[in-house]
Amino acid sequence: MHTEVACPAPSGEPILTIDSIPFPEIPGTTNLFSQYQTDPAELRNFYPSAVQSHTAIANRLAEVLQNHTADRGLLCDALEDMNRKFGAPAKTLENIELLREADTVAVVSGQQAGLFTGPLYTIYKALSAIKMTECLRGRGIKAVPVFWVATEDHDFEEVSKTFVLDRNGEVEELKNEPKRCKEDLPVGWVKLDDSIRQTVDELFEELVPTEFTEELRQLIEQAWAPNAYFGDAFGRMLTSLLGKYGLIMLCPLDSRLKTLAGPIYVEAIKRRDELVDALRNRSEELVASGYPAQVLIGEDYFPLFWQSREGTRHALKKGENRKIHTKDGSREFTIEELIDLAEREPGRFSPSVVLRSVVQDHLLPTACYFGGAAEVAYFAQSGEVYRLLGRPATPIIHRQSFSIIESRHRKTLERYEIEFTELFGGIEPILTKIVDEHLHKDTAMLIAQVEEKINIELNRLDQKLSQIDPTLADNLATRRRKIIYHIGAIRNKFHHSQYRRDTTFRRQIESLFSSLLPHHHLQERSLNVSYFLNRYGTGFIDWLYNSVDLDDKGHRIAYL
Repeated sequence: MHTEVACPAPSGEPILTIDSIPFPEIPGTTNLFSQYQTDPAELRNFYPSAVQSHTAIANRLAEVLQNHTADRGLLCDALEDMNRKFGAPAKTLENIELLREADTVAVVSGQQAGLFTGPLYTIYKALSAIKMTECLRGRGIKAVPVFWVATEDHDFEEVSKTFVLDRNGEVEELKNEPKRCKEDLPVGWVKLDDSIRQTVDELFEELVPTEFTEELRQLIEQAWAPNAYFGDAFGRMLTSLLGKYGLIMLCPLDSRLKTLAGPIYVEAIKRRDELVDALRNRSEELVASGYPAQVLIGEDYFPLFWQSREGTRHALKKGENRKIHTKDGSREFTIEELIDLAEREPGRFSPSVVLRSVVQDHLLPTACYFGGAAEVAYFAQSGEVYRLLGRPATPIIHRQSFSIIESRHRKTLERYEIEFTELFGGIEPILTKIVDEHLHKDTAMLIAQVEEKINIELNRLDQKLSQIDPTLADNLATRRRKIIYHIGAIRNKFHHSQYRRDTTFRRQIESLFSSLLPHHHLQERSLNVSYFLNRYGTGFIDWLYNSVDLDDKGHRIAYL
């Protein structure tokens, strides 16, 4: 699929050229995700509410509204407070007021609160939800976009770092770990300290100064400031970038949202055994159908985490005599005690990965959820949790997926006639192709001709020796392999010699791979949006917004 998108900018209206490739062409794509993207209806056993197209979401909205029982007033009071704290513009606050109305639905996406918003796909998730909201509104349906910030997660190591391209086009890691950051503390309760100033300084030391650098620095410093909570900093920065589209931020640590989630916690505790049995059976069904189990559910699994008085989050496990204990052994409960606590103090609990989406869709009248490939896979199991807790399963739609190719990298691809998909084979085949076909075609041809002539002469010799003494032919076969091996070694040395000697060529190829496949994965999984905001300004977000096409289920290659 090839499209062109007009993107307004102060200097004119550049045209983004967008190509699309199917996910099965991308290494590492699972067969479950490939099938879901191709024909989700074939997976209805695992995804009971799967839709072939986003346009079918409108057909389930009556069911969504009928099953939404959470107090919208309390929900929206909490949302208004937290979004005002994040500096939400009028459009977001208007959307929160709209959500108070009983016939309004939410289009939801979410992500962990990563440093400086984390990887690029965070932005793509939010824009997908925004576009879907506008699609529904275009059909006369009241809808608002909501971004669930996963502040309850306690893997701070994962979210404490992000990556940008430095002044030499190389991938650089940025990391921030405040002092006195307790192990197992939910990300939302991690408080930034003075070290964040140094991390911001390091970011701008890596970035090339541009006309947009000062504006970006102000935006980041306003959000990522000492004494701000990590989740709040994330929410403020994402609001600065996307608030104009009316995006509503939701932090589940708010005590009022915990109160609203209490009934789901209670029901999950009561039906723990049924949930575990159903999830384990679902894993077996997935494996029997040729798909991997997604969340490994042990016999001691419990669908909730325990929040200590110190704020740390601990996995709960089922032990002997029906007792439930924290993983570290510091607390032990009966089921009856946990039920009582969930009713009186729901803030002491947070959901596991298979329960989180059900809690989310109990709080919100969720029309659909936009997630990544891993989340799509999780939903194959969590559908059982929806069923047992009497909730309609929410359809999940894969978020938009982009690789942004800047003009200098586009020129490199065009100059050496490289297709984007060829990059998945690694740098060695690309190196070989460029040296042989573009830099030293005559030398490459000479090596090939020599190899061919040697093979011809060896074939003649083989025929002759076979007539005289077959054992001589066997000996020749062994030596032939060595001869061909040494010619191949000469060819490789020739390629690497040219690669080392031609610094311009080397810099172009290394920069190409750093930008498009950092850490050998798609760009969106590593690079932070700040790199592009620094080069193109906040208008870059508008370019992405204009490029979102919910009809396209492939990975989209956007050429700037």
